[in-house]
Amino acid sequence: MLLLLFVGPVVVAAPAVLPARETLDYTVEWRLVTAGKARIVWSATPRHANSPNPGWQADLHLESTGLVSKLFKVNNDYVSNLESDLCSSGSYLKSEEGSRHKETRVTFDRETRKAEYLEKDLDKKAVVNAHEIDIPPCVHDVLGGLYSLRTVNLQPGQATQLAVSDGKKSVMARVEAQQREDIKTPAGAFKTVRYEAFLFNDVLYRRYGHLYFWLTDDARKVPVQIRVRLQFTIGTITLQLEKEEKP
Repeated sequence: MLLLLFVGPVVVAAPAVLPARETLDYTVEWRLVTAGKARIVWSATPRHANSPNPGWQADLHLESTGLVSKLFKVNNDYVSNLESDLCSSGSYLKSEEGSRHKETRVTFDRETRKAEYLEKDLDKKAVVNAHEIDIPPCVHDVLGGLYSLRTVNLQPGQATQLAVSDGKKSVMARVEAQQREDIKTPAGAFKTVRYEAFLFNDVLYRRYGHLYFWLTDDARKVPVQIRVRLQFTIGTITLQLEKEEKP
């Protein structure tokens, strides 16, 4: 979860730099142990009867493994739908976290500039939360925002802002390109640029924390590492690229 004040010149590349299809597998580390697996599948969506305009879709599957899964099982599926210009049209989350089973659907309507949020408890078959908020004409969910940022050429020391919403709140989130770093993951060694997206600390999320991500320092800008640093009671969660599947 994936966000226009500029610091220095910013060059926006065409969305065509994104692949028509891409599958990225990650290992999830928490407190220095392997805690889970994550897979992101990105694909172009063609024009069809239910969707007259072509666009994009990002699917994220996240599951806990090993001892962590025995302590607190996580099995989440998240779908982000984007229009051809990478603005979000909606998202869907089916989550299994411990004893909680929920379904959350967000619809972004750029014509009415409204977002509809609907959250259900699947065990009780009851609506937990339903409301509507105002949004700008083009907004991003967090996962879709990550792909949108891959089309922006930010050099270290530069920053931009991105309209981000989770359906409950809509904000302009600052994203900074901070510095170049060499990163090693199970998939290999990469030259990257480290970014920070300011979504925590009562921006989009109330919780205190930091969100960093490392994109390869090339035209593809593949996210090879993602790290969330939260308060000590939760700690640091790191996703490292394990495998990339190309079509």
